Amino acid sequence: EYEGDRNPEGERHGFGKARLPNGDTYEGEYEHGLRSGRGTYRFKSGALYTGSYLQNKKHGKGIFFYPDGSKYAGDWVDDQRQGHGEYTYANGDTYTGEWFNHKRHGRGTYVYKDTGSKYVGGWVNGIQEGPAELIHLNHTFKGRFFNGKPLGRGKYVFDFGCEQHGEYIQVEQEKEGEEEEEEEEEASLPVEPKWKASEITTLTPWTPQDEKPPSPTGEEKMPS
Repeated sequence: EYEGDRNPEGERHGFGKARLPNGDTYEGEYEHGLRSGRGTYRFKSGALYTGSYLQNKKHGKGIFFYPDGSKYAGDWVDDQRQGHGEYTYANGDTYTGEWFNHKRHGRGTYVYKDTGSKYVGGWVNGIQEGPAELIHLNHTFKGRFFNGKPLGRGKYVFDFGCEQHGEYIQVEQEKEGEEEEEEEEEASLPVEPKWKASEITTLTPWTPQDEKPPSPTGEEKMPS
């Protein structure tokens, strides 16, 4: 069903309202029979998109409200979240930053609502990767992430004025012997990188490219 403007060729053109065969509805601008310009699309599932269209696809600035209560407000390209945008998740977490091909990709900030912790750094295909800071209530980790986990050199900066330098190392769990079944079960467990501390220093500048920790600033003397 369609109610609205048409061009001399009889195509939907201008402003109109339509009900699609699947129960979805659209109200907004058309060009030559296709949704183009500003419009609001209501999905039968309860989802809703309001924003720009180009030839039937979400393209430009727009807000998408998902059925689970989450929301994306930002740039779209060819029906995909792409460019810059903010996603508010159903649990209250938020991500603000760059998107590519519908995924978090580039630089962005993810805020965990429950703890107030914040990840500020790189993303690759939706996963935390690259130089980053993980900011907690009274301390911050600065280092690099790989595949969603910290890996390699980094440091913890504590609000009371000191830093602990070290590195996250991937601990390989290898088992030899007859217990093949157990080995298979253990292999399926995710291996968490382990923090190996090397030294404590006063506060020092940090850039994402820093691979070497600064040299110690003199030895602390224990009170006698």
